[in-house]
Amino acid sequence: MPPKILVIVGPTASGKTRLAVELAHEWNGEVVSADSMQVYRRMDIGTAKPTAEEMDGIPHHMIDVADPGEDFSAARYVEMASACVDGILARGRLPIVAGGTGLYIDSLLSGRTFAHFDPDSALRAQLEERVRREGGQALLDELARADPDTAARLHPNDEKRIVRALEVYLSTGKTITQHNRETLALPPRYDALTITLAFQRREDMWARIDHRVDEMMERGLAQEVRSLLDSGVPEKCTAMQAIGYKEMAAALRGDGDVDRAAREIQLRSRQYAKRQLTWFRRNGAARWITWDSEPNFAQALQVSTGYLEDFGI
Repeated sequence: MPPKILVIVGPTASGKTRLAVELAHEWNGEVVSADSMQVYRRMDIGTAKPTAEEMDGIPHHMIDVADPGEDFSAARYVEMASACVDGILARGRLPIVAGGTGLYIDSLLSGRTFAHFDPDSALRAQLEERVRREGGQALLDELARADPDTAARLHPNDEKRIVRALEVYLSTGKTITQHNRETLALPPRYDALTITLAFQRREDMWARIDHRVDEMMERGLAQEVRSLLDSGVPEKCTAMQAIGYKEMAAALRGDGDVDRAAREIQLRSRQYAKRQLTWFRRNGAARWITWDSEPNFAQALQVSTGYLEDFGI
């Protein structure tokens, strides 16, 4: 039987970090972040990275593990996060995976493995050069001949995934479709109790998101983005495509209207929260805690404790 762990998910600004910390105190736990942007160093304000005060003495893992210019994939997350979870279990403590990146969480729990690749390989460099020279459609056509199922899901502009799919096929002799089919049969890596946080009214969730963005602006989001750009972080790299950074970088490069950028960040954050909820609703086994206008953490702690006891943790 896979080891039991706790997972706390929910849309942005739903209180995942605070609940994870409070449960860690009660259940001798450590927190493993499942946020695809909190992995990056020097990206603190725009990712709502927990402060030392918010961590409240609880060890947090998978935060500040990559430089902003690096590509960070689900495969790399699973490799690193599973080592963190296994270490927590070995210490006799409860791993609490908390975050809103559904792909990372599902990949960590499922037992899925990823085809190995070296992002600095000569093959990748060749494929990336071909994309620049020939365009995404040409390589997508080539992929369609080897892996029509994967090719059918990709757009010619999705050059990163096209390169990845061709790289896997050319380096392993297997398509991503074949690889995924084989790994689906693997048992789950962990037996997870998933608690999903949400709001009863969409307007209350939006209000919290808007307030969080306002706080980010007050804390210096524009200055954080400018510092990253001035230090040489490429504006087109994966990290700088994150909500908050992309919009602010465009404003700083353009007319400098950071207030308009903030409003755009609020809009895109709301849209992202909607997509997150759609993803999390797919898990029929999840237990839900639904907030009224504001989170009630005392009540959530009590309810979560009941869930944990029923789950046998």
